[in-house]
Amino acid sequence: MSKINKELRFTGFGGQGIILAGYITGKAAAIYADLYATLTQNYGPESRGGASSAQLIISDEPIFYPNITRPDILVAMSQEGYSKYKDELKPGGIMLIDEDLVKISDAKGANVKIARIPATRLAEQLGKKMVANIVMLGFTNGQTKILPRKAMEEAIKTSVPPVSIELNMQAFDMGFRYKG
Repeated sequence: MSKINKELRFTGFGGQGIILAGYITGKAAAIYADLYATLTQNYGPESRGGASSAQLIISDEPIFYPNITRPDILVAMSQEGYSKYKDELKPGGIMLIDEDLVKISDAKGANVKIARIPATRLAEQLGKKMVANIVMLGFTNGQTKILPRKAMEEAIKTSVPPVSIELNMQAFDMGFRYKG
């Protein structure tokens, strides 16, 4: 029986690096943590500004159905994404939000753990708003411990342009260590 079988959904708007966040997490699982992973993605009608999401399954056994059914983890970086997917989160799941971009209107009762981080604001403090997705990845990894930190770091280093590795590693560390 599988010891690890987690479904994750990253959601936000185009231009936030939502698909990259899913890709990095899947790469960390499949290449650097020796697990199985599937990634599917959805884009809104526009590439920038429209809704986007990345769905990821991580397991220690082969995955035969690539689509998530009820995510264990929802990472929401836009109000639209939160509103669209909040009710799909599994009871007992974890919802991670960018608190400056997502306002929770109904906390779904005590069935869900909610963790908040000002990911975009922290990225701006680093000088590049575009690394908010990596701040959020660090926060997600720090809160959930789904994958070893080292696996995530290696996946980031091999997925971003060489000139931005240092900035992305700072962003990941900032999110990982964020306590609120």
